[in-house]
Amino acid sequence: MNILFIGDIVGSPGREAVKKLLPGLKKEYKLQFVIANGENAAGGSGITSKVSEELFGAGVDVMTSGDHIWKKREIFEFINQEERILRPLNFPSGAPGRGFGIFKTKDGGLKVGVISVNGRVFMEALECPFRSAMAAVEAIAAQTNIIIVDIHAEATSEKVALSWYLNGRVSAVLGTHTHIQTADERILSKGTACLTDAGMTGPYNSVIGRRVENVLERFLTSIPVKFEVAEEDIQLHGAVVGIDEQTGKANSIIRIQRKLS
Repeated sequence: MNILFIGDIVGSPGREAVKKLLPGLKKEYKLQFVIANGENAAGGSGITSKVSEELFGAGVDVMTSGDHIWKKREIFEFINQEERILRPLNFPSGAPGRGFGIFKTKDGGLKVGVISVNGRVFMEALECPFRSAMAAVEAIAAQTNIIIVDIHAEATSEKVALSWYLNGRVSAVLGTHTHIQTADERILSKGTACLTDAGMTGPYNSVIGRRVENVLERFLTSIPVKFEVAEEDIQLHGAVVGIDEQTGKANSIIRIQRKLS
């Protein structure tokens, strides 16, 4: 089977890219399942019920997230109702929502486990992403060996380390958060595909999705500045992972970079 993982969706430009480019990608790669990191989909920071329904309607099956998941107040209640939105599983107990789930492909033929986890290096201190992810893998493995992990983290070393830690236990470990796609896609020795960062879906004539002039002002003056979502050179970045349905091992990983014309 082929699964598409879409890198961080940023604001309305990112949503527009998904709506217009995803149908073609589904046909081109014969996709059976689509995962997207949606934590910046609403106004560039956070997610809402309206935005999530827009993305689900566009063909996304499950959304992972990260440190911006709580930016919109309504998510605290909505995430308990919408099982297709995952928050990082290593938040302390008592946080709303869930950090992993098992989902069926649209034809109902296959189960796909999806895990969302935050890193800790240069980020907020949460529970151990390694032990948390492994516990989720063990819970999911009772029902399916097709498992995709989104590691939302700053440090490339932490992302790569998690890939090796889960090597042979999951189908793919895909990094998010930096909004810059890396060129290190590969399949590890025991069949786990990995990519340090899947990139960003949104405006690339920007600084990681924000207007260049806003960010430059902040760097040059150190004065707080409102970061507005940019609008030009809209692209969809991510990766397509080919997976053996019987073993759950990856047999291919292809980076995706598509421009919205």
